[in-house]
Amino acid sequence: MAIFKKPALKTESRKKREMPPGLWQKCDGCGEVVHEIELVENDRVCPRCDYHFTQTAKERIAKLCDPDSFVELDAGLTSIDTLKFQGMASYKDRLRKYQDKTGLIDAVLSGHALIEGYKVAIAVMDFSFLAATMGSVVGERITRVIEYGTAHGAAVVIVAASGGARMYEGMLSLMQMAKTSGALALHAEKRLPFISVLTNPTTAGVMASFSSLGDVIIAEPRAMVGFAGPRVIKETTHQDLPERFQTAEFLEEHGLIDLIVHRKQLRMQLAQLLAYFSSTR
Repeated sequence: MAIFKKPALKTESRKKREMPPGLWQKCDGCGEVVHEIELVENDRVCPRCDYHFTQTAKERIAKLCDPDSFVELDAGLTSIDTLKFQGMASYKDRLRKYQDKTGLIDAVLSGHALIEGYKVAIAVMDFSFLAATMGSVVGERITRVIEYGTAHGAAVVIVAASGGARMYEGMLSLMQMAKTSGALALHAEKRLPFISVLTNPTTAGVMASFSSLGDVIIAEPRAMVGFAGPRVIKETTHQDLPERFQTAEFLEEHGLIDLIVHRKQLRMQLAQLLAYFSSTR
């Protein structure tokens, strides 16, 4: 028989301290925890290791374009569930969820704007909306903004970030690869420039179509760029992949990417290229 009785711990009255969601972000580059305010002030670049966090389309447009110069085009285009896709959640439900979460209608913002006074037709993909997969609306908006640039003699700038084609739309999503590429071919016939900016990650159908067709292809540091994932390629080819495979730095060394530009220098780099191409000002 025990001589002393172990006192019962009273935990019911204690209040659990919870950290507000989104206040801190763990850096995938160095593993350090960075405060959200610090990230916002530093253009969502880790102040410790320079790792580039994902930016929203609205954040990118605000940083790249001259103040109050961006005019959105085709804002009313919305996706429909043509295939009546049913899984764990319907396509309509997923669209509604991400529209509420991001404030966007779909995974791209497009329109025309000025960059250091140079007129551009610009489209920026947003990875936070269904991994910026390219469905009918994304492909249509990108195609239309390219056609706007062609019609108005302006350069086209597309900032890409994508997990590829949108499986919920089946073949309709794959058709966007040819449609966007065809619009760029007509743009090139007018001898107008297209600057492609690749961010982390840019993969699959987006990389296999318009993103790789730039007159100048720029990438952010350490961005993952490729078609299939490294694991899929290794299992298919049964070969060990090179070090840093599918990174921006690897692709620059092998000639696919022309420039790797830090996010804070991207606006000025675009302005220099636009001046070189003598774009509309």
